[in-house]
Formats: sequence, structure tokens, C-alpha cells
Amino acid sequence: MFNSSLNLLVGLRGVAADERPAAQRWGGRFEVPMILLALWIVLEWYLVARGVYPGTLERITDWIIWLFFVLETVVLTSLVKDKKRYLLSNWMNLLIIGLSLPLLWGGGGYAALLRLLRLILLIPLLLNTSITVRRVLSRNHLGTTLLVALAFTLMAGMLIAGIDPNIEDVWEGLWWAWVTVATVGYGDVTPTSAAGKIFGAVVILFGVGFFSLLTASFSAYFVSRGEIEIEEEEAEEIYRLKDLEKRMQRIEKTLQRIETQLDGDRDRT
Repeated sequence: MFNSSLNLLVGLRGVAADERPAAQRWGGRFEVPMILLALWIVLEWYLVARGVYPGTLERITDWIIWLFFVLETVVLTSLVKDKKRYLLSNWMNLLIIGLSLPLLWGGGGYAALLRLLRLILLIPLLLNTSITVRRVLSRNHLGTTLLVALAFTLMAGMLIAGIDPNIEDVWEGLWWAWVTVATVGYGDVTPTSAAGKIFGAVVILFGVGFFSLLTASFSAYFVSRGEIEIEEEEAEEIYRLKDLEKRMQRIEKTLQRIETQLDGDRDRT
């Protein structure tokens, strides 16, 4: 609720949850390009400030960014059923599009202000990303699994430092535990004692099991996302069928009125 209110406040609410499935699907498709666009705006700002970004190339990228804003606004506005609500709740897009035109045609006196407005894009993107991360971590107790793995890695690093004489301090032990649990095994820090090797074998088995669980959790998440997309497509088809049914009912009522009127005309004659 807080995220939705904040997005509405900054004029970047996106597609509402009760909109058409096609609009919601295309709104999701625009999310990744918008994240990349926001990151590029930050990088471009840095390059311009350092004086290593040519002015001609900067104008080209400004046109590309403007056209993307226009494309997103036009596509989503054409797909939503409540166009007025969408435009009012995404007024920042309209503001950026309108303010960009003088800059693109040579009036660059407030370029910094325009780039600052574009950086506001990061607010809803970061909020939405945090929601996605929480959703992924909550599936199949993935967040709990990561916390357990982190705690085991820290404990393994401290224990190996006390068990094996070849590992001199806790920091080396933590590094060894990290690369061992990750099944990378650089070999720069290795146990040499029998107890250290036995403990290392246990840590290796834990790492293999942990990454198997991690892979299974991510696979389940992406499979569920595919199922959600199928359900959205089915919901869109149902929406179209209901709309077609309403139109047929209106046509049927119109035909009934015409038939009733014709019958009345025949009775009078």
C-alpha cells in the first residue's frame, strides 16, 4: 500500500492492478528496459560531468530516451481501459516528455533539471525490485535457506581456523568457507590436517546441497511465473468473450426493439 501511494505521489504509478491483462503484461515488459534506462541516465550524467561524453552523442541518446518515454506512454495508454486515470497517475511521464522537447530542439538551459526528473524513475523501480526480491525469497523458504547457509558459512570459517594449522586466522577461514560452500574451490587456502580435510568434506557436501536447493527454488519461481502469464492470457480471453457477449446482448436488444416496432407498424396498418 505504501509503495503504491509513493508511486502515485511521484506520478509513476504504472498500470493499475484492476486494468486489462494485456496492459498489465505490457507494463511488466517495460519494467526491465526502464531499469536499464534509469541506470544509463546515472552513467550518462557521470560521463557528462567528467567531460568524456561527446555532445553529439548526448543529443542522440536524449532523443532515444525521449522516444522510449513516448513509446511506453502511447502503448500503455492504448491498452488500458481507463485512459484518464492512467495518464493522471503517470503524470511524471507526461511532464518529462513535455519538458524534453525544448531541450531536444536546442534549448538546453535546464538539462540538469530534466535529468533530475528522469532520476525519479529510480524510486518506483527500486520499490518494485524490492517487492520482487521479497517475493522470490519467500517462495519455498528461500530466504530462510540463505540465512542458514550464511550462518553455516560463518561458523565453518571460524571453526576451520581453529581446527587446521595451515589456516592462520579467521579471515582466511571465512574466505576458505565461502569459496568451498560456493563450490568454487580456488585452492589458495586449503586444509592440510586430517581433521581439516574431513571438516572440508562436510562443508563441500553442504555447498552442493545448498546450490541444489537454490537452483530448485529459482526453477520453481520461473515455472510459476510462466503459469501466471498463462492465467493472464486466459483472463484476457475471458475479458474479450465477456465484452463480446455484452455487445451481442446489445445487438439482440436492438433487434428486439426493431422487431417490436415493425410488429406495431403492421398492427396499425
